[in-house]
Amino acid sequence: MKAAIVAVGSELLAHGRDDTNGPWLTGRLRQAGIPVVLRLLVDDHRGRLAEAFRLGLAESDLVIATGGLGPTEDDLTREAAAAALGVALRRDTAALEAIRARFARFGRPMAPVNEKQADVLEGGEVLANSNGTAPGQWFSGPRGILALLPGPPREMMPLFETAVLPRLQALVGARVLRTRVLRIAGMGESEVEQIAAPVYATWPGVETTILAGPAEVELHLTAEGATEGEALGRVVPLAEALQEALLGRVASDDGRSLPEVVGGLLVDAGLSLAIAESCTGGLLSSRLTEVPGSSRFFDRGFVTYSNESKTALLGVDPELVARHGAVSVEVARAMAAGARRAASAGVAVAITGIAGPDGGTPDKPVGLVCFAVETVAEVRVRRSVFPGDRDRVRRQAVAVALEMIRRVLLGLED
Repeated sequence: MKAAIVAVGSELLAHGRDDTNGPWLTGRLRQAGIPVVLRLLVDDHRGRLAEAFRLGLAESDLVIATGGLGPTEDDLTREAAAAALGVALRRDTAALEAIRARFARFGRPMAPVNEKQADVLEGGEVLANSNGTAPGQWFSGPRGILALLPGPPREMMPLFETAVLPRLQALVGARVLRTRVLRIAGMGESEVEQIAAPVYATWPGVETTILAGPAEVELHLTAEGATEGEALGRVVPLAEALQEALLGRVASDDGRSLPEVVGGLLVDAGLSLAIAESCTGGLLSSRLTEVPGSSRFFDRGFVTYSNESKTALLGVDPELVARHGAVSVEVARAMAAGARRAASAGVAVAITGIAGPDGGTPDKPVGLVCFAVETVAEVRVRRSVFPGDRDRVRRQAVAVALEMIRRVLLGLED
């Protein structure tokens, strides 16, 4: 079984509101062994809604719509679904009485406009909504299954769990999808693909998706099985083969982010961390202190944007800056040494660069970032030029700095 999701509401397109129902439903359906192949956002227009339902039914076995079941004139999900299916709407007396009873329970009269919320697809079933006035609907016919759910998440989620999911599980049986995510830092998408593709291309029964971000790549490995153990039994061997092929570049395979991994390694080693940042302006410190329990490993951070602050706070020699420039591996090395000395930390990392959009030269272009990591035993430096705008350069710099720390702590070569 394949699914399509239709999120209904002009506010999702015109007023900057995010559709949170679609991602949540996608996750729950995948856990039940039902992949989502199509997600649509549609405004409150009967014709476009009907066309969205037709497309969803043509491309999948199941269409779940959220929203547009209210009492107002622009709530048109019921009418559009009826048009797409070629069936009539009937007013369900039991649903109407349930809506009246809900208003009475709160001591309020029901307005006549609320009566339309009891209009049900001919041949469909009412899904009682204990958290709102709009009941859901379930329709199963030769063209597929259509489930209509209210838009507010506090109504949609419990109704899906109690009324829709059990029906789906009865249809598809005990099938589950499980995904293992490999997080890889310090490599580009094409570089990862070149190494990984020959491995996963010959692996049957596992769907592999590659997702690229700034200086980080994710490999999503998904398999289906009758049980969780069976699904993971297909995924885990491929994950292990890819880790071997990628030679220490996989930072995590258990859902942890790179900052979480680095923090865990520091805690395990009993080391504290000091940070000196210039172009990233505290972004690296922020990423690490987002990790719960970061006080166990994070000592302090210095944001030394100006040359004077590098000297005053980190003890960087002004002559070194004059000779090599603030953006240089020499100054990065001195910044890391100064941060570690000031904090008496086991590990220090420094970042200095030109994030742009101005400030570049032919020798030192926009996007140039220099790094240094210092421990008691060693110092590592790196010089990189990153593409993209200011925000992307800064985020790539943070990812590279984290990966440098990880590799130093694990004794891995750059």
